[in-house]
Amino acid sequence: MQKSPDYRFNPPPLLPMYGKAIMSGRSRKSGRPSASDIPELDARITGVRTDTPAIREYRRVCGFAASSHCPITWPHILAFPLHIRLMTDQAFPFPLLGMVHLRNRIDQHRAIGQGETLELVARLANATDTDRGIEFDIVTEALSGGRSIWTENSTILYRQPVSNGEKKAGSTPAAPQMLSGQATIQASGNIGFQYGRVSGDMNPIHLHPWSAKAFGFPRAIAHGMWSKARCLATLEESEGPVTGASVDVQFKKPFFLPGTAILTWQRGRAGSMPFRLLNKDASAPHLEGSLERL
Repeated sequence: MQKSPDYRFNPPPLLPMYGKAIMSGRSRKSGRPSASDIPELDARITGVRTDTPAIREYRRVCGFAASSHCPITWPHILAFPLHIRLMTDQAFPFPLLGMVHLRNRIDQHRAIGQGETLELVARLANATDTDRGIEFDIVTEALSGGRSIWTENSTILYRQPVSNGEKKAGSTPAAPQMLSGQATIQASGNIGFQYGRVSGDMNPIHLHPWSAKAFGFPRAIAHGMWSKARCLATLEESEGPVTGASVDVQFKKPFFLPGTAILTWQRGRAGSMPFRLLNKDASAPHLEGSLERL
């Protein structure tokens, strides 16, 4: 493993890393890459305050109520510069733009106070060759007083066709079922820009219709992590605060902006509570997940 970049108090600045990503807009490796090309990389930052000025705006953009505890998704925002640092490292073989966020799991062992000081560590792991391309995980851990209190596993896909050109035949998925709890989620046309500004995730597909069209989308699409956070904010409003919990989601169909979606969940479910964010006519999911209180 290469020497880990360490930061104290201030994360690596995003703007130079985005510039680097744009300049290296294609794979750095000649030939067909494989999972074995993903290096063992990690990065960390110490002395991170959870009550940064951005948290208030993050609550507003995602719909979280004011609280003395941080939203369960907030450490993802604090660690995001480390994620970009790993994926713009000279040893990382793929271009940053164009990769797909498939899944995200967060395990929070206790509520994180607004004002705590954390150490954040992120690393690349679990690279796998699949029929859609190369999947890998960004594993992130938040520590307080040397003890792990929060972990996240984000699964990313670098797309490339199977080597023989064949595609697996897929079955037509059944329409998702509505569950007992329901709420309407409205997403404005500029929510991608608002979330990008507060999170640092300025992927062009989320910011504006023109920049999204350059990547093959007819309109801008919502960030997957905004959709997850917005679902959790709504579930908290209905079912109570999410403190110690595991929240696992799979991202499905794009949520085009502006747009309306339906959040449906199983009310009063003991153990793991399933939830889904569906398109306006409830015929297809934007994401599917589960919330389990610890």
